[in-house]
Amino acid sequence: MDNIVFLCLIVFFARIVDTSLSTLATVFIVKDRTMLAVLMSFIQVFVWFIVVREALNSADNAFLLALSYSAGYACGVMVGMYLSDKYIVSNVSVNIVVKQKKEIVDALINHNFAVSVSRIKGKDLISNKYMIFVATTNKKLPLLKKLVTEIDERAFIVVSENKYVVGGYK
Repeated sequence: MDNIVFLCLIVFFARIVDTSLSTLATVFIVKDRTMLAVLMSFIQVFVWFIVVREALNSADNAFLLALSYSAGYACGVMVGMYLSDKYIVSNVSVNIVVKQKKEIVDALINHNFAVSVSRIKGKDLISNKYMIFVATTNKKLPLLKKLVTEIDERAFIVVSENKYVVGGYK
């Protein structure tokens, strides 16, 4: 019994490692970070192969091994997403639609955000509104949202992730 518990724990934790690496590899592929994607994928498949080999060699308690394997995978997805959010910097575009622009633009500029402003029409095609465009990173996004919503809680904010940004404000 001790042997199967130990094997289940190994399978569980190894799946967390290999699935986290797989999640990060996918993020690196999307971001054109080829070498990091290749490295993560190599390690991920190596760990996965060792785990599967051990699991398939043990005919005892297949249900417990399958449960450990599945639970490790699910936890690995969560860990991979956490690591991606915490440590991988992404370029984002932010479009902010507001009725009054001055206070928001000033606050953003005072916090070193580069802004561009365009006059637009609202959904009724009559009202004048402004669209504030900001290119920034996902790490600065919480500050940007806080600044905007403290000034205008009804601001309409759309965030899009970019593959890369060329030129612009430095």
